[in-house]
Amino acid sequence: MNKPILAPSLLSADFSDLASAFKMIETQGGSAVHVDVMDGAFVPQISYGQPVIKSMRKLSDLPFDVHLMVEKPELMVDSFAEAGADWITFHLESTVHADRLINHIHELGKKCGISIVPSTPLESISEILPFVDLVLVMTVNPGFGGQKLIPYCVEKISRLKKIREEKGLDFKISVDGGVNENNVDEVVKAGSDIVVSGSAFFSGKLKWEY
Repeated sequence: MNKPILAPSLLSADFSDLASAFKMIETQGGSAVHVDVMDGAFVPQISYGQPVIKSMRKLSDLPFDVHLMVEKPELMVDSFAEAGADWITFHLESTVHADRLINHIHELGKKCGISIVPSTPLESISEILPFVDLVLVMTVNPGFGGQKLIPYCVEKISRLKKIREEKGLDFKISVDGGVNENNVDEVVKAGSDIVVSGSAFFSGKLKWEY
């Protein structure tokens, strides 16, 4: 079994000193960078877009998982690919033609992730699991940093791991939302391959020891 990796979320970084944020990620156990894109429609807040990601790309060689919390992501994936995304993760709830979008992201030469909010059942993605590289299980309702992890979502991680084993699939399981020093062991034990942490990581409370 591969060791889980840490993907700190830049949403909780100090945007006045992103160079230091990337240095912290690289020296404190981060193996990837989680880049949350919010449009103010799919989620309440607005974060940053393609020009900022293109500028940040110069600061690190770590893979960028660009998490699109946006309406109609199919209109934006080309430009995020050009901006420097390595993984592009979109929400099932944000588009009608998920299968088409998965294929298009792969045609762009990028890895594709699918994300679901806490209220969306795993059964809704069963048909597309063979075609994605990553499933991002949201353990908070997306849109704000610093929220408390929703306990029932951890069980979804365990179920997803079992489905992967039973069907012989090889997608990665990522968890995002409220992961901190008190519950990181729980989400890793449940089956997370990629752990996203923002507030706890950048505050220095979460120490990566895997």
